Amino acid sequence: MKEFIALDAHKRYSWMEREEVKSRKVRHARIEHAPGAIREGLEGREKGTPVAVEATGNWYWIVDEIEEAGLEPKLVHPRKAKLMMGLINKTDKLDAHGMNQLQRNGTLPTVWIPPRELRDLREITRARMVLTRHRSRLKNRIQATLSKYGWAGGEASDPFGKKARTELSKAIGGLPPQTAQITEMLLQQLDFVQEQIEAMEQKIRELVKDTVEMNRLRSLPGVGWILSAVIALEVGYMDRFASGERYASYSGTTPRVHASGDKIRYGRLRPDVNRYLRWAYVEAAHSVCLHRKTYPGRHVSQLYERIRERKGHGKAIGAVARHLAEATYHVWIREEPYQDPVLRKGQSREV
Repeated sequence: MKEFIALDAHKRYSWMEREEVKSRKVRHARIEHAPGAIREGLEGREKGTPVAVEATGNWYWIVDEIEEAGLEPKLVHPRKAKLMMGLINKTDKLDAHGMNQLQRNGTLPTVWIPPRELRDLREITRARMVLTRHRSRLKNRIQATLSKYGWAGGEASDPFGKKARTELSKAIGGLPPQTAQITEMLLQQLDFVQEQIEAMEQKIRELVKDTVEMNRLRSLPGVGWILSAVIALEVGYMDRFASGERYASYSGTTPRVHASGDKIRYGRLRPDVNRYLRWAYVEAAHSVCLHRKTYPGRHVSQLYERIRERKGHGKAIGAVARHLAEATYHVWIREEPYQDPVLRKGQSREV
């Protein structure tokens, strides 16, 4: 290898630094973003040379062009890299030079780059997550509007289901004219979003191959076909995690901890995690909460009740989500279905 290369990528341009290994001579270039621009900027470089690039929002096409140029992309963890650089000031030049220094020291904090096909499939499950959140917002808005005018909901468990739709339409018809018109528009939008979600779920079943790992994931409490697909696509390869605790941290189910002396303070979940995995485990934890009365003997049901009694619903959901994340690691690595700790005889500790 003759040189170290780093790209500080932004929305419209990237700042490139090339540092020769022996002479430490540095060259800079500003590359305006356009199809083929990164590839052209790397022309003439030695094949297989590592290129460090931060895991920013637009790294997909940059990594593709680095590979097309015959070089090896190194996706850098932004937060860890900033801490390791120890820089007070921040400029494009300093960031690119800092990544090259970490490459020279052999301490560049890199993250896994999923294959292009996997990145493409992920977009389906990620888009579904966005639509389900939009669906929830629409439902909350409609219910809040009806509540303002005294509607307490019908007898049906799902106020937006087919059985309750007649009663819901009648309630909307009793609203003031402008409010009724807007609420009816929101209801139509809700129906459209629901159709999109169902079409997307059908596409997931057609395109995502049902693997052995996904089948084992469905043995976890609260995890069905859709969530097993989300988890499998986001994980990719579980071997890249050293332990269940590391995987739980990556999936965003581990709270921040600050301990000094005899004081221990737990904070919010970190933002630099895989938020799609966090969403999947929180969804599974909510399913456990809904069905805990039906399955009171399950470990997750008892875990939820125990934590909720002391710390409330939110912390209990977080505890169940973390248990499911760590259990996912063991299910995947041990190649066996989930075994409930309460139901296993002779079990001395939680899985």
